Amino acid sequence: MNIDIPTEFETERLTLRAPRIGDGSIVNKAIRESINELKLWLPFAQTTPTMEETELNLREASARFFNRESMRYLIFRKECNEFIGVTSFEGVSWDIPKTQIGYWINTKYNGNGYMKEAVEALTNLGLNKIQFNRIEIRCESTNIKSRAIPEKLGFELEGILKNEDLSADGSKLTDTCIYAKVQTE
Repeated sequence: MNIDIPTEFETERLTLRAPRIGDGSIVNKAIRESINELKLWLPFAQTTPTMEETELNLREASARFFNRESMRYLIFRKECNEFIGVTSFEGVSWDIPKTQIGYWINTKYNGNGYMKEAVEALTNLGLNKIQFNRIEIRCESTNIKSRAIPEKLGFELEGILKNEDLSADGSKLTDTCIYAKVQTE
């Protein structure tokens, strides 16, 4: 897919950029610092990855970015270049075109509005520059902090799918909220 998608852009307080070789250590450190919170919601966080596993994951994400299959951005605070989390376009379908936004943040940065700012910027990039017709955010119905992001950004709750997915640890069925923003004619 030959679409010009920036590998780096800024918001008022943040820099979002595609992963680079060597980013594994900073991302792994954030996962380790937040593992107890992340494991509640994210299948990848059920065990603490090694630095090497995180580096490999980021290299695979870079290849998917290059191929326009998904676009992951690492989030940094501009004032000190400190890594704070990840947001990404996932499940890209160029036929529609549509995507989903995913995100996680290092727990110590919760409550500062950073993730809302990052997801808002990614949403604007997706709708205005990339020209996605539809952007979804999906999350478990009980993940109140995650649900707050699309609700604050004006995404429409299109529905809650009952028993639609497994919990992050695979132990029970969960309900999935589907939020969306679509291009207006």
